[in-house]
Amino acid sequence: MSNAVSTASATTRRRAFSWAPARTYIQAAVILVWCLAPFYWMIVTAFRDVGFTFDPTPFFTHVTFDNFRTVFDESLGNHFAQNLLNSLIVAGTTTVISLVVGVFAAYALARLKFRFKELVLGFILGASMFPAVALITPLFQFFTGIGWMGTYQALIIPSISFSLPLAVYTLTSFFREMPWELEEAARIDGCTQGQAFRKVILPLAAPATFTTAILTFIGAWNEFLIASQLSVDATKTVTVAIASFAGSQPHQEPYTAVMAAGTVVTIPLVILVLVFQRKIVAGLTAGAVK
Repeated sequence: MSNAVSTASATTRRRAFSWAPARTYIQAAVILVWCLAPFYWMIVTAFRDVGFTFDPTPFFTHVTFDNFRTVFDESLGNHFAQNLLNSLIVAGTTTVISLVVGVFAAYALARLKFRFKELVLGFILGASMFPAVALITPLFQFFTGIGWMGTYQALIIPSISFSLPLAVYTLTSFFREMPWELEEAARIDGCTQGQAFRKVILPLAAPATFTTAILTFIGAWNEFLIASQLSVDATKTVTVAIASFAGSQPHQEPYTAVMAAGTVVTIPLVILVLVFQRKIVAGLTAGAVK
């Protein structure tokens, strides 16, 4: 009898153990390693001496800061500080304009009633489907004709055309899920439609607005294709500068310096996302549950 009870208890314990949590952790670990391995190797190479560039050791060895000095050494023809400023100007301006226009456009598409509203939204989303490579030639000809080649506006305007549909689509989805009662209550209390939007709707839309701003900024910061064709040395962004980087050794590809430059460009974005991850998650999930 006791043997039967023991066998039954062991069977119950085996049944109670579930592989589902273990599988979840294993899958999460595989995805994490797959996504972060290139960034880890970039940082390892950035701190490695030039003479050991191709050392396969997966840990920090022959550590040096010379690569970061090379990145900001203007005597080699690199103007990385100016390139960082250019990227900040282009990405910051793109984010601000896309956010301002996107908020008002998304509110109109989500809350107001007018003819052909869905058609307008369809055109906005359709505009984001054009591949950037198909737009380079007409943009080059247009900006050359009006004398804008190599200027900041030649980089900002195309960047806005790609980021604005994302902003409108994201914010429209959020505004549609927001209860109408909030706006109606504000109107009953004496607010105009504009005041209700400014004092009630806009503060509640802060998580989605913040998330849209972060995604727009990252997209504009990482843009390469258009910037590589429409910029000059004075307005070159960091992504273009890294592609044409010059190292301390002539006739040798400066892999370690390129990795150091990539680290300088990437780390601020990683810190930004880690600091504001709660707001980003809140904005992405806002409106998911009514």
